[in-house]
Amino acid sequence: MSEPFGTLSDGTPVHRWTLERAGVRVRVLSYGGIVQSVEVPDREGRTAGVVLGFPDLDGYLAHPEPFLGALVGRYANRIARGRFVLDGRMYALVQNDGPNSLHGGDRGFDKRVWEVSPVEHGVRLTRVSPHGEEGFPGRLRVTATYTLEQSGALRILYEAVTDAPTVFNPTNHSYWNLSGSGNTAGHELRLAASRYTPVGRDGIPAGAPEEVAGTRFDFRLPRKAGSGYDHNFVLDKGVTAAAQEVAELYDPASGRVLTVATTEPGLQLYTADHLTHPFASGDAIALETQHFPDSPNRPEFPSTELRPGQVFTSETVYGFSVR
Repeated sequence: MSEPFGTLSDGTPVHRWTLERAGVRVRVLSYGGIVQSVEVPDREGRTAGVVLGFPDLDGYLAHPEPFLGALVGRYANRIARGRFVLDGRMYALVQNDGPNSLHGGDRGFDKRVWEVSPVEHGVRLTRVSPHGEEGFPGRLRVTATYTLEQSGALRILYEAVTDAPTVFNPTNHSYWNLSGSGNTAGHELRLAASRYTPVGRDGIPAGAPEEVAGTRFDFRLPRKAGSGYDHNFVLDKGVTAAAQEVAELYDPASGRVLTVATTEPGLQLYTADHLTHPFASGDAIALETQHFPDSPNRPEFPSTELRPGQVFTSETVYGFSVR
């Protein structure tokens, strides 16, 4: 089901699509591929929204920096100094995070209107990113398919092809609060990651991945997420052809459980310490499945290169249950 959701200043209409299955309701916007809301029941059967979002388009236009629920690209996370070398050629990107490029630049995928078409139990978003957009090479054709599985799990499948060598690393930037409101201090998190990538003050990886054992980064057993995290975790499974479960978030108060399965090798944990009005620090937790930050400049990291003739695919599944 689709409905109008406002109009951009240039007259472009924005629509909202509603998906419902197995007691789960998800709303997706054509603007930014944004997951505006996810509604799921608690252990008593009471339904509440579990992702942060705005009730109207103006909210997203006025507060773009949190990337609430957005489809992020061309490159999720940071690229150091806004530049990288590919096949001996240097590419200069838009620097929108100090000297670095973040989440695709000033007008990444999150600020574009996507073409939306219905598919069985979901919608497919399509967009062509022209060569040179935000500095990235290649004409990139991208699809992101959002579907609800029989269990009510939200599945996002990304696919892309290019006409020239480029780099590509999309993600969904939803902020989860399984209580439906308030702070997430009581949420418990488990991550299947024995290593993480230390970063400097600018969020760029500093050195090689390090072991989580004996540090505050050890979430191999469930514990409260706390605060002070904006780090990439190196998933033990690596890159996989099929999505494998890598994370679980649990809210003891409501009984809601979120599981995350992905084909990606990394997961960025962000405890939303820098959220501002109308939200507050600690109101949610972002679990961004992706490749590692600054991979185009770090050949020892899993590659994000995409070349003509290749088909990029990536899948992430968000499962919902109670206990």
